[in-house]
Amino acid sequence: MDVYNLAFEWTETNRHWLLEVPIRIVAYTFVVLLARFVLHRMIDRAATGRTRKTAAPQDPPPSRKPALLRGLRDRSTSSNARTAERRAQRAQTIASVLKSTVSIVLLIWFALGVLNVLGVNIAPFIASAGVVGLAIGFGAQNLVRDFVTGVFMLLEDQYGVGDTVDLGDATGEVESVGLRVTTVRDIDGTLWYVRNGEIARVGNMSQDYAVARIEVPVALTADVERAEKVALDAAHDALDDPKIAAKTLGEPEMLGVQELRSDQVTLRMTVKTRPNAQWSVQRRLRREILRAFDANGIELPYPAARIAAAVSE
Repeated sequence: MDVYNLAFEWTETNRHWLLEVPIRIVAYTFVVLLARFVLHRMIDRAATGRTRKTAAPQDPPPSRKPALLRGLRDRSTSSNARTAERRAQRAQTIASVLKSTVSIVLLIWFALGVLNVLGVNIAPFIASAGVVGLAIGFGAQNLVRDFVTGVFMLLEDQYGVGDTVDLGDATGEVESVGLRVTTVRDIDGTLWYVRNGEIARVGNMSQDYAVARIEVPVALTADVERAEKVALDAAHDALDDPKIAAKTLGEPEMLGVQELRSDQVTLRMTVKTRPNAQWSVQRRLRREILRAFDANGIELPYPAARIAAAVSE
C-alpha cells in the first residue's frame, strides 16, 4: 500500500511533466503543421490557380494573370505564351519567398512556444536573437542586398524570362530570374550570371513595343529628297510581306538627314515594331533599301569602282 501511495504521490507531483508538457508540445506541433499546410496551399492557389497535387510538370502556364500578381504592377498586357510563362515564373518565385517566410516564422514561434512550455525564460533568447540577426546582417550584407533587390525587382516587374535587357556589364536575353542571381545569354552565346545587388540600372528592350531605327548613308552628290522617297517606298514595299507586317505596329517614318560628314549624308528612318522584332525588321528594310538604291541609281558614299580599285591594290 505504501508503494502504491508513493507511486500515486510521485505521479501527482510530476503530472505536469508527464501529461501537460507532452500534450502542449503535441498541440503546438499540430497547430504549426496545420497552419503551414493551409498557408502554403493558399499561396500555391494564388500563384498557379491550382494546388501542388493537381499541378503537373507538363501543364502549360495559366493564360490569365495569377491571383498573387493581381495587386502588383504588370508591365506586359499581352496574353501570349511568353508573357504567360513570365507571369508564371514571377508568381512562383514570389510564392517561394512567401512560403519560406511562413515556414521560418512558424518555426520560430514553435521553438519559443516549446521553450516556454518547458519553463525556460525566453526573454534572453529574444534579446540575443536581435544581436545575432544584426551580426549576420553585417556579415552577409551583400547576400541580403542581392535578396532584397531581387524581391523588389520581381514586385516591380522590371524584366522577365525572354526579355532582351541591358544590365550594364551584360546585354542579352534573360534565361532565368532568381532572388539572388539573374542569368543573361548574350549574342555570342555566353551565359552571364549577374548578382541582383550589383545591377545599378536596367534597360529593357522587350516591354510593350520597340522601334526599328534604320540609318542609310548616301553620297554627297546624291539627290537627298529623291533618296528619301526611294527609301520610304522600299520600306512600304517590304511591309507588304505578311511576315514583316506581323512584326510592325505602324508605318515607316522618314526623319530625314541625321548626319552630314565630309564623305556622306546619313538618312534616318524609324518604324514601330513588336518587342524583340526590331532587329529582324532593321535587317530586312536595309536589304530592300539597298536594292532600291541600286535600281534607282542612288549613289552610295563609296562607288563600286572605287571599292574595286581598293580591293585590287
